Amino acid sequence: MTITRHLDDATLMSFAAGSLPGALAAVAAAHVAMCARCRGEVAILERIGGALLTSLPEVAMVRPGPATPEIGGLQKAPAPSGEVPPPLMRFVGGNLDAVRWRWIAPGLWHRPLPIRGDGSLHLIKGASGVKVPEHDHGGSELTLVLRGALIDATGRYGPGDVADVDEEVEQHTPAADAAGCICVVANEQPTRFRGGLARLLRPWHGL
Repeated sequence: MTITRHLDDATLMSFAAGSLPGALAAVAAAHVAMCARCRGEVAILERIGGALLTSLPEVAMVRPGPATPEIGGLQKAPAPSGEVPPPLMRFVGGNLDAVRWRWIAPGLWHRPLPIRGDGSLHLIKGASGVKVPEHDHGGSELTLVLRGALIDATGRYGPGDVADVDEEVEQHTPAADAAGCICVVANEQPTRFRGGLARLLRPWHGL
């Protein structure tokens, strides 16, 4: 697996500090588990944070960390050998072929995943060439490819790659490539679909 698309610096810093919302933290943890480069950067950021804390006067402090139980020691762990990284197994299981999908639209399926904390977490499955309806974001969105590949205006994303977008990205229309795609998607705020059909489907499918 060759990973070329990574979490941006601000997301990595928030992840290392334990301040990402629950859904975003779950996807960030999954990418970090798959990506040696980001594991190394998180380890550096945590050491810097630890050094800063030791330089402060002694007070009772607890670092916030909605995803801490799921990611403890993650930066030292080897990359997972299966399609589902360890931080997602409690939500997804270890076999993507066993997922019970819910139909959204022709060629598109999803599975909502329970997550503590803020935001929403979904598995999305797209058939060959199918596009997610055009949308924009009220906050951050992290999309991690688990199988196949997706393509959007910024390029192609394969297994382990993560698309890290926010409200500045308009008219976002990712599409599955020829082999199809399965991704895990975290949204800080509800996705804002532009098309009439997509807006009608949203209340029924929890997107």
